[in-house]
Amino acid sequence: MGSLSGLAQPVIAQETVLKPTPERDEWLVLVSPFVWAPSMKGHVELGGVRTKADVGFNDVFHDLDSVFMGNLEVTNRTVGFFVDGVYAKTSQSERVFGRKVGLDITQTTLAIGGYYRAFEYSLDGTTLFNEPRTWRVEPMLGVRWTKLSTTVDIDALGFSTKKKTHWTDPFIGLRTQIDLTDHWTLSGTADTGGFDTSSKKTYNAQAYLGYRLYLMDNPTIVRVGYRVLAQDYRTKDFTGNEFKYDVTQRGPVLGLSMRF
Repeated sequence: MGSLSGLAQPVIAQETVLKPTPERDEWLVLVSPFVWAPSMKGHVELGGVRTKADVGFNDVFHDLDSVFMGNLEVTNRTVGFFVDGVYAKTSQSERVFGRKVGLDITQTTLAIGGYYRAFEYSLDGTTLFNEPRTWRVEPMLGVRWTKLSTTVDIDALGFSTKKKTHWTDPFIGLRTQIDLTDHWTLSGTADTGGFDTSSKKTYNAQAYLGYRLYLMDNPTIVRVGYRVLAQDYRTKDFTGNEFKYDVTQRGPVLGLSMRF
């Protein structure tokens, strides 16, 4: 998620003077639930059967059983720590050599990391939350844990095989946010990982346009954006064949970020 360190204390309607801006060393807690509608593209190989993981955007709401993502962040405006989670479950079928093959995928991804504000440039004016407008850049690093359950069924042959696995990869990346106006903000995050430790490679990128407002008297940014998450993981399954999960998920995101 993009950095929300531009949030400040809400304005109390009965007061004529804005509350002072929080000090730099004050720790802020940011909660950001999101809904993601990703399409999927790639291949899954299990039990000697290679099948496509192919859920186009038009099929998302047909093949997507459930999906959710969220972010919890703690920051003092100089350093910060975050937990970012994604849960997605899909079911699909396709024809392979004239036979119907079903593919079910349930994936949970949890990223834990930290960042440091390495660059901050002051812009004219203040935000809705009585903070100076800025452009900031924050390098980050962390680890991403993935739990995956895949099932391949060929009903005509009475064949069914399942693989459950999990792995952990380090990643490095960059976050940035710019206050376009007092209300509007643009943020983005990109990271890459794997480095042939557990996965061959992974990358994650997301960008959001946000609008500041107060929700239940809490400073809030409503966000709309786009996210891409790609993972290439390979190991052996119980048959001795290669288990391969090489899938890219991408699609629009809608959510909000609230400070308590």
